[in-house]
Amino acid sequence: MKRWMLLPCLFLATLLAAQSNAPIPAGTALMVRLETTLATFSNHVGDPFRGSLKQPVVVDGKTLLPAGAVIEGRVTKLSEPRRISGKPTIGILPEAVILPSGERYYLDATLTDTNIPGSDVNNEGQFKASGHDRRDSIEQGGGTAGGMLIGGLVGGPVGILVGGAIGAGSTTGHWLSKHRSATLPAGTQLTLELNRPLALTAPVTTPAATTPAETAPPAAAPAPDSGSK
Repeated sequence: MKRWMLLPCLFLATLLAAQSNAPIPAGTALMVRLETTLATFSNHVGDPFRGSLKQPVVVDGKTLLPAGAVIEGRVTKLSEPRRISGKPTIGILPEAVILPSGERYYLDATLTDTNIPGSDVNNEGQFKASGHDRRDSIEQGGGTAGGMLIGGLVGGPVGILVGGAIGAGSTTGHWLSKHRSATLPAGTQLTLELNRPLALTAPVTTPAATTPAETAPPAAAPAPDSGSK
């Protein structure tokens, strides 16, 4: 092939390779199904979690991350404050995406949303559970009703009002003293957002396990013959 034809061919090959390795842009949303239940009362910081892509990631008509690709990460924060102090929190850090072929890539992404009603995700990517739910309303209502019943039996109409106020106050104090837990059950839909482009060009390799044969000490040399000459 003549030299003047070789240069355009090399340029075209380089261009095609660059297009095939085009990165997934920063800001791309990854829809992930959580496969590990995470809870403030049972997990510890550093615990791993696992999920899978619900939808493929397509860039310029090309599927770069197929549905079912595995997402792995770890828990970074667990908090169970008293109700008066704030909402319970679960912080997670996505760390890797694993393709069906087994290739593993570093993932820099942040949690931005979940499908759990009444919950929230702060600007640090931490899941915030609801601080007040229907069970709390029933508990507070039951305390008020119980106080009104006792007050009515003791002091008539005035006792009903006083008893109701006392019952409500004691229940509120009890409610404020309790801790609220947070749970991300398996099956929860997580929305992750890429913090920087993800280029699928340099998979992260893990060191291969050493086999017993590789670690076995060399066989001892035979003892010299000590027979008489």
